[in-house]
Amino acid sequence: MRHLTTGALLALLTVGSGSAGAETVAERLPACLACHGESGTSANAGVPSLGGMPADYVLTQLYLFREKQRVADPMNAMAEGLSDDDLRALGEAMAKLPPPKPAGEADASRMAAAQPLIAKHQCGSCHGADLAGREQIPRIGAQREDYLLATLRAYKSNARAGYDPAMNEVAQGLSDAEIVELAYAVAHR
Repeated sequence: MRHLTTGALLALLTVGSGSAGAETVAERLPACLACHGESGTSANAGVPSLGGMPADYVLTQLYLFREKQRVADPMNAMAEGLSDDDLRALGEAMAKLPPPKPAGEADASRMAAAQPLIAKHQCGSCHGADLAGREQIPRIGAQREDYLLATLRAYKSNARAGYDPAMNEVAQGLSDAEIVELAYAVAHR
């Protein structure tokens, strides 16, 4: 996958159809990157890194935010008024950003201890062996640890309902200690 600079992404979004939607996307992209990271890696606590995220996944999440089927005030406001083509363009832009890199050097014993959990819960079956995601399944490898913790806990409590109940079902069988270890290991892969 080819990764682009912010300037190149903006240029791609403003060239083409010349529709108002493309301009809207180009105008909104800097705000997306301010929170989610111009380099594809978020530096903001609780905000996911979107670099290298599958375009279809981003499109689906933006749709859910636009329709208020997933609630996060800044995201609902950002997605309001975007057309389906705008959502698609933003998804494609995020997919072209470089994927995040693992957060620092991992503790080998914690990584080894988490491998049976990753295998037991078949994280690689959906997210891919490298946890890079595919289609409408997110990249979780090298994601922010704090975001992974919050997300897994939200799936477990059913505070976050996915468009597919698979993660809610997986999270039900996890203890909080297992959630902590999974989040650590996934963030460092």
